[in-house]
Amino acid sequence: MANKRELKKAINYVASDLFLECIVLKQIKKADPAAADAILADILCLQSEFLARAGHPEPGCVKKYYRKLSEDFGNEVEGLIRRMQAM
Repeated sequence: MANKRELKKAINYVASDLFLECIVLKQIKKADPAAADAILADILCLQSEFLARAGHPEPGCVKKYYRKLSEDFGNEVEGLIRRMQAM
């Protein structure tokens, strides 16, 4: 990522896509509403957590911090996608 603004936009974009996909699964596929609501809440928590982390890097190894942040975000998104597929 070139800067924090682009990273935050990417986080918002991915979170909004996941949120929309979960709503579609809930409405169209008639998935379990309780499970879908739990995933939706987790998506919102994920978004707020990673936006906060992106805005306040640790001093010192900034490049390493953002690399770790991107890796953690990717892992969390993969976990949410797996949960959505299991619905």
